[in-house]
Amino acid sequence: MQGQDYLNQISMYNRPVKKTRTGIFKSKIFMVSMIGIIALIVIIIIGAIISGSKSGEKNLSLTLKLHLDNTASVISEYQPRLKSSDLRSLSASLTSVISNTSRELTDYLTSKYNYKDNEVDKNLVDEANLLKDGLEADLFEARINGNLDRIYAHKMVFEISSFMNEETKLINTTSDSSYKDLLIKSYNSFKNLSDGFSNFSETK
Repeated sequence: MQGQDYLNQISMYNRPVKKTRTGIFKSKIFMVSMIGIIALIVIIIIGAIISGSKSGEKNLSLTLKLHLDNTASVISEYQPRLKSSDLRSLSASLTSVISNTSRELTDYLTSKYNYKDNEVDKNLVDEANLLKDGLEADLFEARINGNLDRIYAHKMVFEISSFMNEETKLINTTSDSSYKDLLIKSYNSFKNLSDGFSNFSETK
């Protein structure tokens, strides 16, 4: 028995001592680094949101302006060809609202973003011109087929609806109260005209 006790005692002393693992996730340096990284990510996200908001407002404003100016150009070509005096009157009112909105947009873009016609993003210009070409093609075909007034009224309802959608996006994006007021005023003017074009009938 004494020999067995002796062997057990030797065995106990020869057992490797288990080392306590501190682990990388329990390291103070790691925790400080993680806090720093998280803080940096938060700062980057906030900066991106602010920057994206400004960029979004500018691009949305430019898109609206290009759309307004292109539509005004098409109207100037086809308005004199309309048979209905009521439709020509509605179209003249639409031209006035478009002109006023475009002018105020230009003033805002110039003061806030130093806007210049020849510096607008080519992709925005190309997209706007593509929509303009489509409108012109539809109205040209309508004139050839002898139903310009009806198609013109329908197309203007669509264009006005598009203006209003674009202005709604801007109203929800901008933080400038005066700009928001400008857009709301224009929106209401377009809405009144939309009703007129929607109710247009060639039989009147």
